[in-house]
Amino acid sequence: MIRFAMRSMVLAAVMVLLSGCGTARVVRSPGTAHAGARPVRTSAPKYGATAVVHRGDTLYHIATSNGISALDLAVWNDIPPPYTIHPGQRLRLYPSQRPAARTRSIATGPTPARPVVATPSKPVVPAVESPQPVVVPAGSPFPWLWPADGTLASRFVAGEPTQQGIDIAGQAGQPVRAAADGVVVYSGSGLVGYGELVIVKHNDAWLSAYGHNRARLVNEGQLVKAGQQIAEMGHSGAARDMLHFEIRFNGKPVDPLSYLPKKP
Repeated sequence: MIRFAMRSMVLAAVMVLLSGCGTARVVRSPGTAHAGARPVRTSAPKYGATAVVHRGDTLYHIATSNGISALDLAVWNDIPPPYTIHPGQRLRLYPSQRPAARTRSIATGPTPARPVVATPSKPVVPAVESPQPVVVPAGSPFPWLWPADGTLASRFVAGEPTQQGIDIAGQAGQPVRAAADGVVVYSGSGLVGYGELVIVKHNDAWLSAYGHNRARLVNEGQLVKAGQQIAEMGHSGAARDMLHFEIRFNGKPVDPLSYLPKKP
């Protein structure tokens, strides 16, 4: 039971690692899926609405039942990993501030009977919250290596959930290598759409993901060096033999071609 609980926590953490820009690939782990529930790619906030947690509910079930991604629901309610909720807890189904909020004029009340002498003071400006964009640096603090040999089959497209990295076409069994030094934080097949997946964390901000492998050759917690083989190319979760490769900065997917060395 303890190992089962720990595995569920790891899968939940992987969802956060690979999430960004309001979209998420949903982890399927025992005890989290419910009949009729489907992964939500784009959340539909319900401003002013809340949901009360009942016994047996999961964050995933409440989110998908309301057309919201599990990650967004967790962020909107400040619920940290491993995303534990409790019966009786009330969850907000919308962010704390509407996007693109505008300052509204404030209606004045009745004219006071006595004249009011205003003293000089700084004008009070209503505070308007706005989402802070993630600033992606032009470079990284370490060099990157190509994770596999082959032909570039698909490029990164910003904002497109199915193209958050690049695809490198090759042959089954050929080496998949770590693109930089780091530690393996995930090695498994529990994330929908990635097949046999390895995730390497390089520092507090940067990580890389390697999907659709035929075989994984490293375990979670293992230190790896740049260029070290960590998997064998395959087509698990894909229609052809290829490597799906992603680079993420603070959870946000970035274009790997902006960081990988230029090919001659």
